[in-house]
Amino acid sequence: MDNLLKLQNGSDIRGIAVDGVEGEKVNLTGDIANRVGQGFVEWLSKKTGKDAKDLRIGVGHDSRITADAMKNGAMAGMESKGAKVYDCGLVSTPSMFMTIVFPETKFDGSIMITASHLPFNRNGLKFFDQDGGLESTDIKDILTIAQDCEVAETAGKAETFDSLSLYTESLCEKIKAGVAAEDYDHPLADLHVVVDAGNGAGGFFAERVLAVLGADISGSQFLEPDGMFPNHIPNPENAQAMEAIKNAVLDNKADLGIIFDTDVDRMSAVLSDGSEVNRDSIIAMMAAIIAKDYPGGTIVTDSVTSDRLTRFLEGSLGMKQHRFKRGYKNVINESKRLNDEGIVSPLAIETSGHGALSENYFLDDGAYMAVKLLIAAALAKKEGKQLQSFIAALEPEFESKEYRMKLLCEDFKTYGQDVLKKFEERANEQGIYVVPNSYEGIRISFDSDEVKGWALLRLSLHDPLMPLNIEGFREGDCDKIADIVRGLLKDLDQLDVL
Repeated sequence: MDNLLKLQNGSDIRGIAVDGVEGEKVNLTGDIANRVGQGFVEWLSKKTGKDAKDLRIGVGHDSRITADAMKNGAMAGMESKGAKVYDCGLVSTPSMFMTIVFPETKFDGSIMITASHLPFNRNGLKFFDQDGGLESTDIKDILTIAQDCEVAETAGKAETFDSLSLYTESLCEKIKAGVAAEDYDHPLADLHVVVDAGNGAGGFFAERVLAVLGADISGSQFLEPDGMFPNHIPNPENAQAMEAIKNAVLDNKADLGIIFDTDVDRMSAVLSDGSEVNRDSIIAMMAAIIAKDYPGGTIVTDSVTSDRLTRFLEGSLGMKQHRFKRGYKNVINESKRLNDEGIVSPLAIETSGHGALSENYFLDDGAYMAVKLLIAAALAKKEGKQLQSFIAALEPEFESKEYRMKLLCEDFKTYGQDVLKKFEERANEQGIYVVPNSYEGIRISFDSDEVKGWALLRLSLHDPLMPLNIEGFREGDCDKIADIVRGLLKDLDQLDVL
């Protein structure tokens, strides 16, 4: 029997679900989803102490072309174990978690069929229970159970349920209460907002949230679900995607542009002047919006944020930054840990656009972040201000580069750790400042007349790669830092040095 454990991708399951890309063989089918569904029921039954027949589980999907095959397989597998299954249709990932929270549903668990921003031929499954998104150890347990399951057939007893309406209504109520406009039901009447859904699942936000609340959504684009993603990759980190929403904002003279990834757990934005609010600046914006509610709070970020962000968070906002490992579950769990220790940490957020707030169940929810942004924009407009004012003190980025160096040996993790050790030792020997408390990789910093900036060398979580991120504060600084890094990595023959 095939090894299903190979489908694990951190706290998700992902695989190749359809032919169409040369050299990529299908390894995730409806039949496999069937077995995984059975594994989830058995795992959830054990965790909750409930009999399988007493479990209520929701299933939703994004716009991928293999969504129905995956969904039908998973539902059949779960039904074969006796669970009550609800077909939630085309939805966002965060809304599937909320089916566990909403009093109208109170599901015991839920599954989202998605592979985030990956190409059309990929698909996957994300899982939620009462504690939020499952951990990587949980996924391993589910796949281990699924290994021993045979494909099961059922009579198709799943009940359809419109969970997205509950979710959109909750977002609308949040905006209404947050803005408290004279026309309470139309708090966004003075705003022109364009949405780019990238033909993923996020088109609902323009039509069922913004328009309902009075916003002008003319110029919004790629709202129609299309799993071939014909216009651009639905990914706020993608340069073409950001250029598309930037042009839409400028061409339509909009107040704000919002762009989602495929399953709407990530977002970035564009301001009225065309400024992109992504990577460092989306972290800065969200922190600035909540700063007054959490004075001195700690913002947990991923490891590749810049020094300018640190200066903004700690100098301008009076908050604290805690850089941690990349991976949205890593930053979320670290923020939860800090709160458990009595350290107020209201926001866990990555440069990728994954952002989770303590006030929202620590759910990485792009639509909820957009809600926070819209409330701030509406309140600022009331006072004759622009959203730009929130991050006016954030220094502009001058130049940055990312290199992805290949590890050429089989045991790449062991060799990569040795590379990091030598990198740190050599930096210390040369008197280069090694930033303390790096939870991922080794970060070095420069602040002299000759060179200003920083570099972070780390080991990829899953691939035989060592990413290197560099930021320079003046023209030519990136190249100077790259030359220094080359010197620190010389004679490491199993690393394809930049």
